[in-house]
Amino acid sequence: MRITVLGRAVVVAATLGVVSTAGCGSREHDRAAPPPQSAETARPTTGAAVQPQPKARAPRVVFLGDSLTAGLGLPMDQAYPSLIQRRIDAAGLHYEVVNAGVSGDTSAGGLSRLDWALDGDVRVLVVALGGNDGLRGLPPDALKRNLAEIITRAQGRGIAVVLAGMEAPPNYGREYIVSFHKVYPALAREYHVPLVPFLLQGVAGTETLNQADGIHPTAAGARIVADNVWTVLHPMLEGKDRSAASGT
Repeated sequence: MRITVLGRAVVVAATLGVVSTAGCGSREHDRAAPPPQSAETARPTTGAAVQPQPKARAPRVVFLGDSLTAGLGLPMDQAYPSLIQRRIDAAGLHYEVVNAGVSGDTSAGGLSRLDWALDGDVRVLVVALGGNDGLRGLPPDALKRNLAEIITRAQGRGIAVVLAGMEAPPNYGREYIVSFHKVYPALAREYHVPLVPFLLQGVAGTETLNQADGIHPTAAGARIVADNVWTVLHPMLEGKDRSAASGT
């Protein structure tokens, strides 16, 4: 199993029905991003031992997101993209998961680093952004434009997209919450992309499934998030493999 990590997030993402006064974490996404590094190549070496030849990289599934994706407060192997990698391996599918969760990212931040995140043989992009837009009260129209640009640019490279929905906190009133919510299904219809209706479905607002901040999932919560994503992602990956096998 190999999972490539493009960034760790330290951001507070908005969740449905949760009022948070916490900040948005560090500004790591304003600094130069580190180069991609896989778990295998990151291991330290000693002495002059001959290193094995690198294996051919598998096609990639990239998770473009914030601290929910990066797994804030959890070991990396318990973040939901790592759990997805295990499910991919168990299903006999040949893909390398790339965790591109970065601290403090809004939809604009994700868009700004899209080209870097899509480096390599990327076949699927899972877009899990918007929590920080909602937390900061940024305009839903801007969220929609940014996500639309991410989807358009990925599709322009022949990359399949899965969109993960997010909900705004109630701080800004019902009109804002409704406008924010409508962004994701509207984009899914317009660009014909599969939709995870709410990334934190079954987790948000449940004390035992969240860390002390009441926002970021525990290991048990992350497993439910992985379930939410896998339900949509698994059929797509199987379909792509069948198409490749048949040469279509």
